[in-house]
Amino acid sequence: MQITALLPEHWPSVKTIYEQGIATGQATFQTESPAWEEWDRSHLIHSRLVAIADGAVIGWAALTPVSGRCVYAGVAEVSVYIGPDHRGKKVGERLLGALIGSSEKNNIWTLQAGIFPENMASLKIHANCGFRTVGIREKIGQMNGRWRDTVLLERRSLVVAV
Repeated sequence: MQITALLPEHWPSVKTIYEQGIATGQATFQTESPAWEEWDRSHLIHSRLVAIADGAVIGWAALTPVSGRCVYAGVAEVSVYIGPDHRGKKVGERLLGALIGSSEKNNIWTLQAGIFPENMASLKIHANCGFRTVGIREKIGQMNGRWRDTVLLERRSLVVAV
């Protein structure tokens, strides 16, 4: 497996993997994948990664800013998605580790993630990569008419803004 920069030509595979995550009901509140242009605008230009095996994209990771205010310029939210045939094989952990390294090279001092409490695999991946639970955001949003909680996790860099 190789981890490399996510490029526009990877978008069809990235979109498919994102839609597979949406279909689980355990990955995001989103109900559909955006067009490339919207996705591109909403994610930081740096720290966009894909995992490739046998010439195919099998997972991706990227960062979104948490705020437009300059005081939060070093704080970003993590997204990590793995294709269903490659889950449970440490792809997510490797992608998240690479994303952390890239974020620190780009002066990000805090990473955060909001994960459904039922998504034990994602919680474990984040814990293995140094994230800590900050708290539970109770009934933070509705999905299919049902209120859902998220676990708020964060990882403070040990090298940026210490």
